[in-house]
Amino acid sequence: MYRRITEQERREFEENGFVIIKDLFCKEEVDALLRTAKSDHAISQHAHDLDDGSGGKSKLTAWFKPGDNVYGMFARCPRVVQNMKTLLGCDVYHYHSKMMLKEPFTGGAWAWHQDYGYWYHAGYLFPEMASCLVAVDRATKENGCIQMLKGSHKMGRIEHVTTGDQTGAESERMKWALGRFELVYCESEPGTAVFFHGNTLHASAQNKSPNPRWSLICCYTGTHNTPLNEPQHPGYEPIHLVDDDAILRAVGMELHADSSFLEKDTKGTYSKSGT
Repeated sequence: MYRRITEQERREFEENGFVIIKDLFCKEEVDALLRTAKSDHAISQHAHDLDDGSGGKSKLTAWFKPGDNVYGMFARCPRVVQNMKTLLGCDVYHYHSKMMLKEPFTGGAWAWHQDYGYWYHAGYLFPEMASCLVAVDRATKENGCIQMLKGSHKMGRIEHVTTGDQTGAESERMKWALGRFELVYCESEPGTAVFFHGNTLHASAQNKSPNPRWSLICCYTGTHNTPLNEPQHPGYEPIHLVDDDAILRAVGMELHADSSFLEKDTKGTYSKSGT
């Protein structure tokens, strides 16, 4: 039986815009993911370097299709999919997944933003969208763990502006939000998952430490939420759930060309690269 979100955790997500679930994945599962990702040529080949404007760079590799590889087993397992359905209150489908790479000393910051601030421009009409971030490395303040503004999803979508390689929340509204909402550093051990709403304001600082911070983020939306600009962005495709032990059976299975890698545009949204 998979680890189910409790009613208290569901209410926490509804009230705060995020919920932290410790030990959603075991050490062996996270180790398998990390080993695969570090040797996966597709991860490095399709990675985007994102300059934070202050001397730091993060890497991101993103794809649409949750295949039969180890990444897809995370994105298709009940611990993520069924719990995401509980939190959003509707059936869901996979939008995209991504590996986020913050290397020691050089890993860049991410400006304050809402994911739906990006995804709105991808043509998704409704904000019933959320992500599950799985800590692959230990995440701390020092290596740039994700930060959340508790309850900020209740503001609804706010305007975003592009600066350099990043798109962030409009500065005046952001100043108000920082003064109003509690800032939470989501420090996490490997295997911890952070589920967060598409309208929750979040950010991360540069990695100034000697330790990397890698994470897998799987993003979902309600089955009713088909984007206006298909086929550049994926519409509904059913998720074929896998058994909870499927992750360890997929050790070493890398990304392939049929993963439909994503390319970043100037608004911070993504479209298919054709590979």
